[in-house]
Amino acid sequence: MGESHHPIQGEHRYQQEVTSPDQHEERPGRSLVTTDHEVIRRWAEERGAEPSTVPGSDYEGRPGRLLLDFPGYGGENLEHISWDDWFRTFDERKLNFLYQEHRKDGSQSNFFQLENPEREGGGG
Repeated sequence: MGESHHPIQGEHRYQQEVTSPDQHEERPGRSLVTTDHEVIRRWAEERGAEPSTVPGSDYEGRPGRLLLDFPGYGGENLEHISWDDWFRTFDERKLNFLYQEHRKDGSQSNFFQLENPEREGGGG
């Protein structure tokens, strides 16, 4: 089976690292970090989100800004792309996926952020 992630980069003192779809938050509201494709895809699909980019933000034939389009959140200005294209760009940029499964009150959370630890201010 092929590698479906790259190593998590940077310092993450406040996030729980998740490396497989079988791992879950230690408690509601916990910030998580992963680079595992299956974890990211399942998290997005559970929320009905689709891999997307901003039209015109492409760079050298690759998606520019990587986003997730959640139903009901005004994504009509986004361009849906394949998971393969989304993950290829995610891996090439060595991004981390910071996210929450649930808010502190236990309700489902849509919070996520893509982190580039190689940029100044990235990481922990």
